[in-house]
Amino acid sequence: MRKIYLTFSFVIASGLLSAQNKDTKIADKLFDRYEYVDAANEYLKLTQNGKGDTYVFKQLADSYYSIFNTKEAVKWYAKAVAQKQDAETYYKYAQMLKSEGNYAESDKQMKQFASMVPNDQRAKAFTSNPNYLPTLKGQTKLFDVSKSDISSDKTDFGAVLTNDNSVYFSSARNTSRRNSNWNEEPYLDLYKATYNSNGTISEAVAVSNLNTKWHDGPASVSADGKTMYYGSESFNEKEYTKDKAKKSKFGKIYLYKATYEGGQWTNSKPLPFNNAAYDVRNPSLSKDGKTLYFSSNMPGGFGAEDIWKVTISGDTYGTPENLGSKINTEANESFPFITEDNILYFSSNGKEGFGGLDVFKIDLNKASEVTNIGAPVNTEKDDFSFTYNTNKKVGFFSSNRTGNDDIYKADPVCAVQAVAVVKDAKTGIVIEQAKVVLVDAKEKTISNQTTAVNGKAAFGVNCNTVYSFQVSKQGYESGVFGIAKTDGGEVVVEALLQPIMPIITEKEVILQPIYFEYDKSNITQEGAAELDKLVQVMNEYPTMVIFAKSHTDSRGSDRYNLNLSDRRAKSTVQYLVSKGISKERISGQGFGESEPKVTCDTCTEEQHAQNRRSEFLIVKK
Repeated sequence: MRKIYLTFSFVIASGLLSAQNKDTKIADKLFDRYEYVDAANEYLKLTQNGKGDTYVFKQLADSYYSIFNTKEAVKWYAKAVAQKQDAETYYKYAQMLKSEGNYAESDKQMKQFASMVPNDQRAKAFTSNPNYLPTLKGQTKLFDVSKSDISSDKTDFGAVLTNDNSVYFSSARNTSRRNSNWNEEPYLDLYKATYNSNGTISEAVAVSNLNTKWHDGPASVSADGKTMYYGSESFNEKEYTKDKAKKSKFGKIYLYKATYEGGQWTNSKPLPFNNAAYDVRNPSLSKDGKTLYFSSNMPGGFGAEDIWKVTISGDTYGTPENLGSKINTEANESFPFITEDNILYFSSNGKEGFGGLDVFKIDLNKASEVTNIGAPVNTEKDDFSFTYNTNKKVGFFSSNRTGNDDIYKADPVCAVQAVAVVKDAKTGIVIEQAKVVLVDAKEKTISNQTTAVNGKAAFGVNCNTVYSFQVSKQGYESGVFGIAKTDGGEVVVEALLQPIMPIITEKEVILQPIYFEYDKSNITQEGAAELDKLVQVMNEYPTMVIFAKSHTDSRGSDRYNLNLSDRRAKSTVQYLVSKGISKERISGQGFGESEPKVTCDTCTEEQHAQNRRSEFLIVKK
């Protein structure tokens, strides 16, 4: 049911729809009306009668994808991709595989997706960090979760706890209501319950003044409890789009504002930026009541569903503003919730997660990054509609981890995310592949990592406990950096490493080893960092002239080693020239294995390493 408030609009149909062909006509009609359960049954009949083809397989898979039947979706996507499909099909297939726990096959499909649309944010994120899952699973647990006693055997989501201990949420539990053709459950109603001091929730009652014959909710209530924003359908306003070819009327989700007067919600009015061409839904109001966050597929976004915000001044609303690419992707971002301390929670199936929709957060007070809040809130299934009451320190979210959209309670765990950001102390440039060791007060090793491309390594640590980072990197002086004690949240430690500068003698400039990849002569990132120190020296000594000598170990033929070392010497020279050093001041030559530093008949690995070197002789100082 959360898909209703994520991807789709609503439809009233009065006739037959255009079909793919005469065999799929009935199934296509149901599919176009978002009646996916019945559509899947009709497509299945075609496969049973020998009329299944790639189109039918894909339609079947998309039907099951839309109602989150992961097992059947995987089955039919596997058949569909036997022939080449569009990129989005491979992405959906990967998500369903991940939701089934088949991460290896999911990665395979993501690679196919990324090869087809390499500039897609989702593709870039996967390509840059395909093995992100172990890191996600290793995150510190932020919340303990338990199924809320407010859940029913029908769809329940969008629970939000107000300051007066009211809990508002949407539910399909009213079986006296007519069923939605989309998933054969009753239409959603808005409900109110009471949050008790022992953490239980009293029996819910419908907010009858606001509920309509269409889908209603979820809602957001102002800090003073006097204003509510909530979702309902555009059919209430007799607004919709007509499709003459399909003989249908398509409605959208609109946002409404109501006020609390005389013990009830009243004065419900649609917001002025509603539009029959797109959906606006899932509202969340800031503490000061001046900013409304919501999700929408309105023009100007990045994907199917984006997070937006709009300013409020009385009954006047500004122009909706997209929250940008840091938050939104080409996929779906929805269910925003803004806390009183300006932390934005939202759900996404376009960012790195466990599978399906995951809950993410970002601190809007500072230029922080979006982070996945981890298990156990997030699972391989859909986890969404996370809300958090800062004053009462309790959250709620919904998940279909047991097959039904249920409401869960989230109690915060006292935990700290300690992040080391390793940088060059002179240039301020982040350092990749630095070793970061987390140690306790007794210098006992707790864990270790190497920094990512962004120079960061993150560790989960206990609250109010002394820790420090021991950081090292070839070419830099090692350092120890203390981690401030805190009772929760994130602690960022800037670890500035001092580069080991070259030693200048009368005859040569001595650098740290210049490493090359096996059988390669191109300058590596580590090699470039070391050669940059030589550039600095030559800039400080503007008349210095250098002759670069490149040597190999004794493995391989003489000619092979001579040619390889000469290529490396030339690459070294070209790198220095590219950094502004005049060609007249730098030259180089390869000497192969002819001038070993250590003479040995049966050399050890250490001796080979000593012979495999670069030297920078001073021709003129």
